[in-house]
Amino acid sequence: MTDAAIPADDPARKLTVADPDSPQVRHVAVVGDTYSILVSGADTAGRYCLIDMIVPDGGGPPPHRHDFEEMFTLIEGELEFTFRGQTATARAGSTVNIPANAPHVFKNTSGRPVRMLCMAAPAGLEEFFLEIGDPLESRTSPAPTLDRAQMGPRIEKIKALAPKYRTELLAP
Repeated sequence: MTDAAIPADDPARKLTVADPDSPQVRHVAVVGDTYSILVSGADTAGRYCLIDMIVPDGGGPPPHRHDFEEMFTLIEGELEFTFRGQTATARAGSTVNIPANAPHVFKNTSGRPVRMLCMAAPAGLEEFFLEIGDPLESRTSPAPTLDRAQMGPRIEKIKALAPKYRTELLAP
């Protein structure tokens, strides 16, 4: 252990109080899931972001990996997480940590919505979601229902923008 000094306080940084129902929180639907950006990289000098996620039954991303850490704390419901090919069920109260670069996916197979908090470090995941998603009024606003013709262009946009946000989509 070194005796390095702690850097001086940065008075330009402000306290963040995140209320998911605050009018300042941005909400976005990403292929059926609803994500509310509670704490952004702008709030943390890029160190991390915190996203409140509502995942409907059957929801979840395709298999993917990225070069940042991701941690989920389930508030309500349960999800199946597949990590490096091994599947485990996480229930409300559980926290799941996904190391950077590891292939993973989660899916809601519980029959009811799941609510969880997702922290990504460093930040950037929230910007990806805001760029690819559909803006919503609130975290309880319904996500748009997309037919197959509408889903195609969104999936192509996600594929095109994923590398910009250090993410790789994997074959299912």
